[in-house]
This record gives sequence, structure tokens and C-alpha cells, in this order.
Amino acid sequence: MRRSGAPPLTASARAADEPSPVSPKKDPGKSPEKAKEPLDPQRTVELLEEHLLGSRPTLNGDQVAELVGIDRDVAKQRWRSLGFTEVGDDEIAFTPADVEAMRLTQRMHELGLIRSDDEAALIRTLGRSFARLAEWQLTVLGETIDPAELDEAGLVAVLDTVTPLLEEIQNYVWRRHTLSAASRLLLAPPTDDEEGGSTAIGFADIVGYTRQTRSLSQEELARLVDHFEARALAIITQHNGRIIKTIGDEILFAADSPTDAAHISLELVEEHLVYEDFPQLRVGTAWGPVLHRLGDVFGPTVNIASRLTSIARAGRALVDKQLADAIEDDESFKLRRMRRASVKGYRRLEPWALRRPHDEGGELPQVAAALREKRQDLRSAVDEIKARAERAVGPEAAE
Repeated sequence: MRRSGAPPLTASARAADEPSPVSPKKDPGKSPEKAKEPLDPQRTVELLEEHLLGSRPTLNGDQVAELVGIDRDVAKQRWRSLGFTEVGDDEIAFTPADVEAMRLTQRMHELGLIRSDDEAALIRTLGRSFARLAEWQLTVLGETIDPAELDEAGLVAVLDTVTPLLEEIQNYVWRRHTLSAASRLLLAPPTDDEEGGSTAIGFADIVGYTRQTRSLSQEELARLVDHFEARALAIITQHNGRIIKTIGDEILFAADSPTDAAHISLELVEEHLVYEDFPQLRVGTAWGPVLHRLGDVFGPTVNIASRLTSIARAGRALVDKQLADAIEDDESFKLRRMRRASVKGYRRLEPWALRRPHDEGGELPQVAAALREKRQDLRSAVDEIKARAERAVGPEAAE
């Protein structure tokens, strides 16, 4: 029993003190129990609405704008930017929680924390990020809990337990990432670069991804992607890098040091040699000025890294001339200038092969490696042709 006057328990402390109302899905091998009357889907949505937003909708868009003191068109723009469905002018779709959110957004605008030029982009970024997070959380919850086993009281009990836990961990992760971002900005070494300093940008792409996805079940594909992302994250963060985003079978990463970026690039392509279940990769990395905006990166350096990845051999890492120049005196790496390549946007791109010093190659092994890589490229090309044929005429006809 808690002492009188003690501080309120956090969600995690309550979870330790109280029995869990979250019942996992029943084991199919066990004898069936009497099923509870399943909740009507509409009633389930109403319960979620009341729990997450505090009440059922009682306001339309005009009323929300009037209560906040902003123009109706501004309110509609902010709502759309968050990624929410368009709502009719007279539709009762909003709650006091929506009004408070609009007020907080307006207050940030008045304090100068949000500039007019950045407002829509910032709100879009928030909306996209939390939309993906919400989809994932509901998927995980759906794999753990069988709604057919819950009545109305059971659902409310689950929500009362799970929601504070998720809010608490999300708040903690945000604070930690804010501290990390502030540290990078404030503790970065001084630079004479008028464009604000350089950043290493790299792309890591799974080789033969199309071919693999055709032969894997959804569960196997999920395990492949999860393992890829988990190991890549471990390698990247170990060398002070960060993942900007994942794009299907590709990871976009950044590092503030050319040496760190080179270590990341090599370890990513070497991981397949250590763990057979880790997919083979090709990596392209470039060094130069980068526009950092709302958690994303833009500019020629990003484009060059992408182009390098597209021409890299399977299991190899390529870097641009700027990154090669930055690490040329580091004995941890071996660099070899490759033939200039014509790629989209760059007619004479100068790639450099990045390797370990002990990766001597030799004439005959180098030829053998080139033949093996050509075979892999040919296989990838055939797989791509098959994939295009399937998209055009359907899987059965393509076979």
C-alpha cells in the first residue's frame, strides 16, 4: 500500500504493482474457453475515442477555429498537414483535446518556435512520424491481444494500462534524442567551411532484394528486414553515426566524421561475411555540405552517395573523391580510384573503392572477384526483368 502523501506512481511503477489486464492470445493447443461477447467495432472505436481524446466529438471546424482565435483556413491547413482525413465544415468531428492542441500550436507560433515558412513542413513531419508509430503499436498490440476475448470493461482496462506506458516511453525517447541532437550541434568542432560544415552521407542497399522477396513468406521477409535494420543500427551507432531513414530495402545514414563514415561503410558490407543470415549489401558514401531539415538531409552530397550505391558491386563500398581525400592518410583503410562513371545528374562521377589494408586482392583473385560480381549483377538484372514482367502481366503469366 502506498504511503499517504507519496508522489503518484508513474506508469511503469503502476505496472509493477498491479496485475496486468493485458491477456495474451490463447494457445491454439489448449482447450477452448467460453468466448466473451465480442465488442461491436463501432463501439470499440467510440471507446478508443473517449479514452484517447477524453470525450466524444462535440465541435465542428468553425467552432474549433473560433475557440482558438485563428482563421478557419489556417485550422484546416494544420489539420491536413498532420495527415488527418478531410472533415466537412459542418461535421461534428472535434473534441476539446483538438482545441487544446490547436492552442498549443498557435502558442508555439506566437513564441517564434515555429516560423510561418516552416510550419506546414514541421506539422507534416510530426504527423508522418506519429502515424507510422501508431500503426506499428496497434499491429504489435493486435498480435498480443485477441479483441474477441475482451468485453467493454476489459478493453478499458487494457487501454488504461497500455496508453500511459507508451506515452512514458515515447516522452523518454524524445528527450534522449533531443539531448543527442543538441550535443551534436553545440559540441561540434569549429569549422572554416562557409557552408556550415560537412557531413558524411551513406546509403546501404540490400543486394538481390527483389529475388529474395519472391521466395520468402511475409514472416521470413519481416525477420530479414528486422535483422537488417537492427544490425545496421548497431554498426552505425557504434561509430557515432545515425540512421536518417529506411527506404524499403535501403538505409540512409549520416556521420559527422569521415573516419566514422568509412568504418560504418566497411562494417556494413562485411557483416554478411560474419553472419550468413545478414543480407549482402552494397554501400555508397559521400562527404560534403548537407542541408539538414526536419530530420532529413538534402543536397548534392546525398545525391552522389545514392549514385555511388547504384554502381557499387555486391559486397563492396564506394566513396566519393571528397571522402577519399579526407581519409587518404588513415592506415585503417585502403583506397583505389575506379573508372569514372556516367550516372544520372553526373556525367563523370569519380568513385573510389574502399577496402581494408589486408584486402590485397592480387591479380588473379581480383579477376575472380570481378567475374563473381559480374555474375551477381547478371542475376540481379534477370531478377529485375522478371519482376517487371510480373508487374506488367501478373505472376502466373510471367512464370
